Amino acid sequence: MTAHAVGQLLLGLAAIILLARLLGAIARKLGQPAVIGEILAGVLIGPSLFGTTVSDLLFPMDIRGALAGLANVGLVLFMFIVGYEVDLAAVRGRRRAAVSVSIGSVVLPLGMGILLALWLAGHHGVTDVAPFALFIGAAMSVTAFPVLARILTDRDMLRTEVGGLALASGAVDDIIAWTLLAGVVAFGAGGGDVPWQILLAVPYALVMFLVVRPLLRRLLTARDRAGRLTPDILGIMLAGLLLSCWATEAIGVHAIFGAFVFGAVMPRAGGEQLRHETLERLEQVSVLLLLPVFFVIAGLRVDLSTVGATGLTDLALILAVAITGKFAGAYLGARLNRIAPRRAGALATLMNTRGLTEIVILTVGLQLGILDESLFSLMVVMALVTTAMAGPLLAVIYPKTAVERDAAELQRAALGGAGAYRVLALVPAGAAAAPLVSLATDIAARRDPAEVVLSRVLPYAQARVEVGTGLSGDLLAMTSSMAELADLAAPVRQRGPAAPVLARFSADPAAEILTQVGTAEPDVLVVDAGQDGYQALLDAAGPTLVTVVTEPPQPWSAVLVRAGGGSGGSGVSDGEAALRVGAELAAAHGVELIADTGGKPSRRIAAVIEELGARTAPMPDPASALVITAGDTGTAHLRVQGRREPSAKRRITSTTTPTPAGAPQR
Repeated sequence: MTAHAVGQLLLGLAAIILLARLLGAIARKLGQPAVIGEILAGVLIGPSLFGTTVSDLLFPMDIRGALAGLANVGLVLFMFIVGYEVDLAAVRGRRRAAVSVSIGSVVLPLGMGILLALWLAGHHGVTDVAPFALFIGAAMSVTAFPVLARILTDRDMLRTEVGGLALASGAVDDIIAWTLLAGVVAFGAGGGDVPWQILLAVPYALVMFLVVRPLLRRLLTARDRAGRLTPDILGIMLAGLLLSCWATEAIGVHAIFGAFVFGAVMPRAGGEQLRHETLERLEQVSVLLLLPVFFVIAGLRVDLSTVGATGLTDLALILAVAITGKFAGAYLGARLNRIAPRRAGALATLMNTRGLTEIVILTVGLQLGILDESLFSLMVVMALVTTAMAGPLLAVIYPKTAVERDAAELQRAALGGAGAYRVLALVPAGAAAAPLVSLATDIAARRDPAEVVLSRVLPYAQARVEVGTGLSGDLLAMTSSMAELADLAAPVRQRGPAAPVLARFSADPAAEILTQVGTAEPDVLVVDAGQDGYQALLDAAGPTLVTVVTEPPQPWSAVLVRAGGGSGGSGVSDGEAALRVGAELAAAHGVELIADTGGKPSRRIAAVIEELGARTAPMPDPASALVITAGDTGTAHLRVQGRREPSAKRRITSTTTPTPAGAPQR
């Protein structure tokens, strides 16, 4: 390249980055995936609006070859990420429904697409109808798994059964669709004949899954030894990726399938940290530079300025087949598994998203000469429309109220029997977790049946990777939390109570906790004083609330209950609740229960003290005693608020009240 061409290339890259970031941000402001704006960035500077004036100024012909090379590298990296994020572990427990929805969402649009292709072939100069028809059918069948996952995250649907089933169905759909497309592309590249090299696809697949996959597990050991993703590890991954792409090109299948397969064979179990770090690294190059270049190169080929009446008719038919085929196929697949109509409609809407994945496929079809530029332009419009409509349509079919209801239903199903004495422990992260769970177990240990529900609500990551699904950091946090909660649950079960584990993501953890309390309907709620939304828990009607203020002594020589404070509203008084909690804890540790009423006790408190056999003594705190206060009075290890009955005066209007003064901060 000449010095002038290098300068033009650098100028063009700067323009691409700025335009893609600007329109991506505008798309997010409008509630759309950023990819919509980034694809439009390419279309806007193409010939549709300004002819070739802008494109020739920014991207003269002598640099377009270099841009195309960068675009192909971005394409390969993106397809590697798509393959890496497809995890069939999501299918566990949902295999039948996920496969049914996926098959329905592939087979019906495939068939309808083939029929449509017979119509389109007549006025688009198609000579090899068979590969063209198969390609159109396959293009209609694809779901953009990254966009689907992003919508689920943005709408807080991952905590619902619909969200889980959509992820599972999307994963199966990706495997089916990309396998189908690989065959179609090989068929199309051979001009309608199957090239003999395609027979090498079988040994290629065997080598990747039986040889390369076990070898890649060594990367986990190397990463754990180093404590981070080193340049050497990333270099090995990238070299393997490019070799896999070269192999698929050599056997007559496009490089994107080699990238997808290499991502699919990357280690999953125990590799969550490696995956997240890899995606963070690739985002810096892929999202900011290489993928926007791909969008622009694709957009320069989109020309809607010459679309006439025939083109509009073709576009209407393409949209009808794409939307109807995908929606009806997924909906019928869901209904065959007795999924309720509203949920089936939500699944079908999610499976109808195509996004960047569709643009990738269409670009391959254009490169191979299967599509002409006019049809390519119309299919790009279809990809944009089906992606943009998913969010608004989902808001109608499956509104936020339905999401909240289904999330509560899923949580309720995870709990034990309705007759069990239930203690809900909101488990913090870190060293405070084990003492809090131990306290919750002590409270429930003498009851039969009893259960201690261990719950943790995780906020979505503030800094989310933009490439792929954006779930890598969340999945890493969820995997870590589930492992920690499982370890904490084991000793609980050894002492007798059942110990269900709940871990949820939420955009509003404080509100999610209130919902969880209302769903579980526990007898006792055990929390840390620094819990998000703690003030809302204090104000809400609900169970007996046990707050860990400071870490209890180990061991306890006695349990001292200051039962003179707090009325408990219209429910159980704070003093009575504190005494009963203290009695359970004293019995669990075989120590004396001491009651300090601060003067003459009320008739009810005196009766409870006599019932529990507590010793009444206004004595100072023993250095090793567990100190409990009623309500929020005095210094103590634990504070207890009695069960409060619902009241019209006690409605939560905000769940973002700051932590009370004096409470420990996180």
